[in-house]
Amino acid sequence: MKVEILCTGDEILTGKTINTNYSHIARRLGDVGLDVTWGTTVGDDRASLLAAFHQAAARADAVIVNGGLGPTVDDLSQEIAAEACGVPLVLSDYWMQRMTESYARRGRVMPANNRKQAMLPDGAEFIDNPIGTACGFAVTIGKARFLFTPGVPREMRRMLDEQVIPRLLKLSGIASVTRLKRFHTFGIGESRADEMLAGIPGLAIDGDIKLGFQAHYPQLETKLAVRGADESDLTLRLAPVEAEVRRRLGNFIVAEDNETLEGVILAALRAQSLTLAVGEDYTGGNIAARIAPLVGAEGVFAKGVIMGSLTAGGVTAEALRAESGASHALAVAVQLDEGPDRPDFGATITLQIADTGGTVSRTARLVGGRDWVRVGAAELGLDCLRRHLLGLPVDERIDFERR
Repeated sequence: MKVEILCTGDEILTGKTINTNYSHIARRLGDVGLDVTWGTTVGDDRASLLAAFHQAAARADAVIVNGGLGPTVDDLSQEIAAEACGVPLVLSDYWMQRMTESYARRGRVMPANNRKQAMLPDGAEFIDNPIGTACGFAVTIGKARFLFTPGVPREMRRMLDEQVIPRLLKLSGIASVTRLKRFHTFGIGESRADEMLAGIPGLAIDGDIKLGFQAHYPQLETKLAVRGADESDLTLRLAPVEAEVRRRLGNFIVAEDNETLEGVILAALRAQSLTLAVGEDYTGGNIAARIAPLVGAEGVFAKGVIMGSLTAGGVTAEALRAESGASHALAVAVQLDEGPDRPDFGATITLQIADTGGTVSRTARLVGGRDWVRVGAAELGLDCLRRHLLGLPVDERIDFERR
């Protein structure tokens, strides 16, 4: 089945907003075995949208339209879909009531222009949006089934998984179930991970369990995709492969599936009733900003300190721990080479983690642009803290280090 993704909006077309929705939709479709054959971006223009709908209808079997479902005059998806179908827009009393009740629960009166979001092409299939006011819907234009989703990322992502993908799988005739297992690693590159996982029975780019990688420095995502008859079949086939991947990637795995590195750290701190203070210089508070906003961090994150130079200021992890009263303190200091304005330069990262048992240290050298070093230093600090909390060695060499 040929699937097209059609994204709308002047802000997307002109590049003022980065189109992360397209990449997310395309990845998720690929994860479940659906092929994306076309990707189209159209501005908020009636003639252009109508032409794009007709073109997509002629070449695709299914089209996901993202955006244009809001309450303002430049949101045109419902109107143009109705025109392409040759039907009028009609009011969905059900969705109108849903929106009214949603505003009432928040103690607000729904603006009059939100009524536009309850206007759907006559005969359209309703697609629920459980967390927003933009109603999704599906219609047939030409030979293609069009499924309309809102541009708000969190709304689109939930609707995609719960509403859109199941409809597409049914439309494609794929009766099996799918599962995607993800491992997030830090410290190894794609080629090394590929070598480490070579030879696992049934695991390959075209194997029974499909292996894939997605590099987004400083982490690497290793994906295992499998299709089976039912959930028990998937579990039976995936379990030994998952275990072997964990064994081979070992300490480099920082999180799995929807977990994050900072979430794993917070969970470890909370499980042991520990608290944390963080001192940073060149990373500019990025480490603290990843931990402090998490749900449950209020009783764990004791203090964050940003200084021009931790080394020059004489701030150590032990001093920070004593001053803050935290059970653990992490200090990350970065010493840049001469000539930091060059496109590429080196830096020495010095990490200290202090707790009641003393202080452990780790030094590493990173080479790259300013952002590369800054992001790498923050990730290295978080990873060393994770390792320390889990009883793993903090000095295991990573691929990004240089002599």
